[in-house]
Amino acid sequence: MITAGVDMGIQTIKVVILKDGQVVARSKAASGFEPTKAAEQAFEEALKTAKIAKADVAQVLATGSGMDMAPFANGTTSMMGTDAKAGVHLFPTARTIIDVGAEEARAVKCDERGIMMDFVVNERCAAGAGTFIEAMARALEVKMEDMGPLSLKAERASPINASCVIFGESDVVTLIHRQESKPEIARAVFDAMADRVSAMVHRLGVNPEVVLVGGVAKDVGFVASLKRKLGINILIPENPEYAGALGAALIAANRAKGAQK
Repeated sequence: MITAGVDMGIQTIKVVILKDGQVVARSKAASGFEPTKAAEQAFEEALKTAKIAKADVAQVLATGSGMDMAPFANGTTSMMGTDAKAGVHLFPTARTIIDVGAEEARAVKCDERGIMMDFVVNERCAAGAGTFIEAMARALEVKMEDMGPLSLKAERASPINASCVIFGESDVVTLIHRQESKPEIARAVFDAMADRVSAMVHRLGVNPEVVLVGGVAKDVGFVASLKRKLGINILIPENPEYAGALGAALIAANRAKGAQK
């Protein structure tokens, strides 16, 4: 059986195609001003990689903030549900899944089947998500991808406000004027984010094993800070940014099997 999942994120659209439970293709495209067209482009690219036709796909499910904008999808599924399903598929012992993407952060508690039991979502502010790193990188005049490696060079960090991007940027500017080093300011940014995310996770309850997914899971600076704040090891899959699309494809497979009965 072939199924697909599409994660319609604000910045990036990701597609995963599964054949008999195994990933046969991944693809992504910038959401841009025409996310529907970008989704179709990413889906076509994934089909080409998998060497299959659209008609061969039994079911496609969409997730993400723009889930209703994928015209080729047969239905939608929640972001929390996809996180849970993907987390346990990737790490069978996973019981807490943390997802930090461009626009928000969330944590999900699940059972051994990858069924969501509870969840908590960061307040409607980008301060706990990837957009916060992007804004702080601009303030520091460094590339976003350099923030993580830069932060690892710091021995300490000054506290900054992570309750709001605007307040955080103001604090970074203050630290720059105080001639704090860029590595220390970069670490302060990640520590502030980790404080916010770890507080959210503790409200949910930390049930090992803990898995981190989403695009920000690829940032070594944030990962280091979150490990310090939580005080535990964190499991990270090889392609953390595709977890939402993977979970949607897995759920699509379950639905397709149910429809066959």
